Amino acid sequence: MSDAMVTVSVSILGREYQVSCPAEEREALERAARHLDEQMREIRSSGKIVGSERIAVMAALNLSHEILGLDRNRGETERIVKRLGERIDRVLGEVRELRAG
Repeated sequence: MSDAMVTVSVSILGREYQVSCPAEEREALERAARHLDEQMREIRSSGKIVGSERIAVMAALNLSHEILGLDRNRGETERIVKRLGERIDRVLGEVRELRAG
């Protein structure tokens, strides 16, 4: 992992922003900026929200909601994987018993 920082130019709602980040995170930052720009453009095109600041707040709320939803899903996925692992262990134990018997 490198300590080298780069300055990346990103465009959000037609405005350019200069953002510093570690060189290895450049692509992720650019993807995040494109995603945010898409979210904000979608909100603006709905015509219900006016003003860049309000659009940014709504986009932040939407993205936060998405992240929290993913976090909930991750917890459920982890529970399912754990249950499947327990079932696999049980079946493998039964197979070992059958082979030994």
